[in-house]
Amino acid sequence: MSEKTILSKGNSTKEELKEPGLYRVLLHNDDYTSMDFVVDILVSVFRKSGVDASKIMLAVHKEGKGIAGVYTYDIGMSKIQEVTRRAKEDSFPLLCSMEKV
Repeated sequence: MSEKTILSKGNSTKEELKEPGLYRVLLHNDDYTSMDFVVDILVSVFRKSGVDASKIMLAVHKEGKGIAGVYTYDIGMSKIQEVTRRAKEDSFPLLCSMEKV
């Protein structure tokens, strides 16, 4: 969904469309979530290849967080909700957050 800004100058009105903002979806390291679960989340929710998912999982493990993807706000929030739901189902405390690009 695009944001609209209406500019008015004199008697004429002009609409300018803005691109929606982008957000990084991050996975955070913890001491309980298995590496296999994180790779599975990256493949199934974020549509990463097995190789890319493994690289991101290692970044999460070594650096404390990793970028799962970059999305618009609504898509990023739905990805976070899906990760949170699946983590709770499997009794993992995996934290997923979002930050503006």
